[in-house]
Amino acid sequence: MSQHRLDLIRNFAIIAHIDHGKSTLADRLIEACGGLEKREMTEQVLDNMEIEKERGITIKAQTVRLNYKADDGQTYQLNLIDTPGHVDFSYEVSRSLASCEGSVLVVDATQGVEAQTLANVYLAIENNHEIVPVLNKVDLPSADPARVKAQIEDVIGLDASDAIETSGKTGLGVPELLEAIVHRLPAPAGDEEAPLKALLIDSWYDSYLGVIILVRIYDGVLRRKTQIRMMSNNATYLVDRVGIFSPKMMEVEALFPGEVGYITASIKSVGDCSVGDTITDNKRPCAQPLHGFKPSVPVVFCSIFPVDSSQYGLLKDALAKLKLNDASIDYQNENSAALGLGFRCGFLGLLHMEIIQERLGREFDLDLITTAPSVAYKLHLTNGETITLHNPADMPEPTQIKSIEEPMVKATILVPDTYLGAVLKLCTERRGAQEELTYVGSRAMVVYKIPLNEIVFDFYDRLKSITSGYASFDYELIGYQESELVKVQILINEEPVDALAFLCHKSEAEARGRQICERLKDLIPRHLFKIPLQACIGGRVVARETISALRKDVTAKCYGGDVTRKRKLLDKQKKGKLRMRQFGKVNVPQSAFIEALRMSDSQ
Repeated sequence: MSQHRLDLIRNFAIIAHIDHGKSTLADRLIEACGGLEKREMTEQVLDNMEIEKERGITIKAQTVRLNYKADDGQTYQLNLIDTPGHVDFSYEVSRSLASCEGSVLVVDATQGVEAQTLANVYLAIENNHEIVPVLNKVDLPSADPARVKAQIEDVIGLDASDAIETSGKTGLGVPELLEAIVHRLPAPAGDEEAPLKALLIDSWYDSYLGVIILVRIYDGVLRRKTQIRMMSNNATYLVDRVGIFSPKMMEVEALFPGEVGYITASIKSVGDCSVGDTITDNKRPCAQPLHGFKPSVPVVFCSIFPVDSSQYGLLKDALAKLKLNDASIDYQNENSAALGLGFRCGFLGLLHMEIIQERLGREFDLDLITTAPSVAYKLHLTNGETITLHNPADMPEPTQIKSIEEPMVKATILVPDTYLGAVLKLCTERRGAQEELTYVGSRAMVVYKIPLNEIVFDFYDRLKSITSGYASFDYELIGYQESELVKVQILINEEPVDALAFLCHKSEAEARGRQICERLKDLIPRHLFKIPLQACIGGRVVARETISALRKDVTAKCYGGDVTRKRKLLDKQKKGKLRMRQFGKVNVPQSAFIEALRMSDSQ
């Protein structure tokens, strides 16, 4: 392959805040380059998971190779990666950016720069990307391109004078965008003669082909029948298929430097593919592996248990397959007295957790119970040890704990100034400390330092509801801080339910405990005996509710006669109820667990 061909490759990612139109714009680029015929086009071609279509969000970064005949007469090969916009999937974005040389930054011409736009731009700059700014949705009546260009320059510091105005819906500005990609983004570098060096960007499981691996070639050529070696664990495989996505899977002879494509090699063991690994030729390996990616740091933890304990093995396989497809999931075995065998899983955020649970249910047909989400705390014990606590149920006795530290985040919120008061109130309620407040036009940018466990539950939903959906929010972990935290244990019929235990700040423990008891009272169906619900801190009960017994009319068959006959029957019933209360098992429906853990808006 001549150096000339390398000039004609462009690898780029589309980055933007959630809902600014990345996937729709990707559709227009595929259409303009003839990647699919008109009849094969569907809405959001690259969002191929059912969940993505339903929720209208991108979860997995998808790639496609397009051939574009530019105005200068040359045909360019464009490798496009459509990335997610939501804060929980920024790990997907960073992986995608590591395999490209440039980014197309999409900004909604009606909404302007949002918190996620900033976060993704900084990721692109960290990867030394050339950035082409694009204003999308300019066909909408409320679009204000001049204001948004000024915003891009003020907030991000990018020159937006030559930003391209497009509409993903109508296809306006797409030809200009393609020209800008070709002329403003750099070509990849690489040496065809050097030993093979390829980056494993992503992998997923296919029941027919085994594991499919997405790679970006840096040096050398990857052909069929090459014996490859994974550099992190020295596993070797024989490549049996090499191909590209156009967006359909299409086999090719070989992948050359600068190209992005997929390979299969009859890989059965899911554990051998770690995202960010370097793939090289077994006979002629490269000297140094590529940098790879920083491992993701899970911030939200919860336990997942199968409703039917015989599905434990299926859940284990399902998590291994999902881990292959989403390297940011972390999990280990767990055993709970109430719920049996399961896994303690770590996620990058609440949406990420919800999506994984939904994928486990849909793609693997599993019925699951999940515990309350919690974050990782650092416990300093009186014996000098420091331990990390992922699960509130494992917390040692209060007498053994010297101090507890909780993770803190730096939250950046962009909001129209009419809603600023409500946002500041919400952040203060959540124990936040304001760090800065600046204005960008009529929008305020607030930076707060907030404990992570305060935003884990429903902060995002509350923020959206008090600002009518106009606020945007992004956060990053900044370390740990000492805090007065207590463990609240929930007892149902005097039995502790570890799935409902949680840690929270001392000042809120009583209110939160009372709230969960009140919610459980409405959610647990009545039984034939009274059920007390209690919230305890240590040995002290701070809240109690009682579910009254269902009353069966045992005197119905008594007609007239002496009142003692009725009393006798009622006393017999009373004894029975006492016995049931001692030995009766309270059936808590799964929906009650989930509902009780959703914090209400009335906080």
